[in-house]
Amino acid sequence: MGALFQNQVIRTILLSVLFLQIGIWVRNYSILLYVIEKTNENPVAVSLISVAEFAPIFLFSFIGGTFADRWRPKRTMVWCDILSAVSVLVVLLTLFFGSWKMIFFATLVSSILSQFSQPAGMKLFKLHVPSELIQMGMSMYQTVFALFMILGPVLGTFVYQQFGILAAVAVMGIAFLCSAAVLLMLPADPAPIVEKPKTTLMQEMKEGFRYVWNSRPLTLLGWCFAAAGLAIGLTQPLGVFLITERLGLPKEDLQWLMAAFGIGMILGGGVTVAMSKKMLPQMLLAIGFAASAIGFIGMGLSTVFWLTLTAQFFSGLFMPCIHIGINTMILQNTEEAFIGRVNGILSPLFMGAMVITMSAAGWLKIHLPIEYIYAASALLLMVGILALWPLMKKQEGQQGSKQET
Repeated sequence: MGALFQNQVIRTILLSVLFLQIGIWVRNYSILLYVIEKTNENPVAVSLISVAEFAPIFLFSFIGGTFADRWRPKRTMVWCDILSAVSVLVVLLTLFFGSWKMIFFATLVSSILSQFSQPAGMKLFKLHVPSELIQMGMSMYQTVFALFMILGPVLGTFVYQQFGILAAVAVMGIAFLCSAAVLLMLPADPAPIVEKPKTTLMQEMKEGFRYVWNSRPLTLLGWCFAAAGLAIGLTQPLGVFLITERLGLPKEDLQWLMAAFGIGMILGGGVTVAMSKKMLPQMLLAIGFAASAIGFIGMGLSTVFWLTLTAQFFSGLFMPCIHIGINTMILQNTEEAFIGRVNGILSPLFMGAMVITMSAAGWLKIHLPIEYIYAASALLLMVGILALWPLMKKQEGQQGSKQET
């Protein structure tokens, strides 16, 4: 652990992520609570916040990853944070003049820029971090995200309740600028190697799509991704209505649901790592989907606060099964030269499906009881398990053949 924090790049990136998470979570919760108040809890307006947050991931993740490989990573990350801060300043100015709908702009711009910044950060890990520290460094990187699943909602709600939307927007801008300042401590970008690319961007994209289409495991995993995205997108914007309608509590109590999920993720991470040594990745993924389906049904039916918290905690406890299962399956079924493009195809597939149902969630909430929507999400996750079934049967057959021989 000492060697990990002696590495300048790891220290710098972790400190940058700390500031970014402060800005992102203050942004997410202050904007959510502000829009709820401005629109009198209009479900369509609430769902549009999630669309502004996640749609850029679908639209820009593949492009952002490609350009992050071509651009200098340090410069890319610094400019992305600066531009995020500038977008926040624009929003702050418009709020002074009463145009509250511009609040969506801050979420949209910072989400777009993160699709260029995040892969640049991964490139910095490869350039400057010794191979023996990469796995531990990435674990610490993910730990910061998991911790903010607990602390972020509390922080965002506190800033908005105590100081209001103008102060919350100012905190966002300061956090992005602090991240940019920290990133200046990174080693200088290496001089670019002037070399004409052998293939165009479009050719590389076509090769990636062809590779996934011709691989049965990756194609089935794609269907699994789509089902999961549709399921999660249905419930993502509606958590606040579980609090206000099903439980009859103030909207600010949504932070405790997020905290329960984050605590479950942290506790479940260690258990899942131990399970992964003895269990097939597709089985881990199926277990994670089944647990999430049970959690969704519990949350949709519950009218008791502690039971809703328990269902949310249960879903978070098995969420690492989904993350580890997906990453292992991609690595096992993808050649090294195509790993980036496979991720760039499957992630937008997941996000695209999620954005579709996010966009429809507000309309569905107007016409259907919320428990029906959560039950539909659970059903979609079961469809994802069915997509994995051929891979599980194939692996069982291979293991049986090995034992016979």
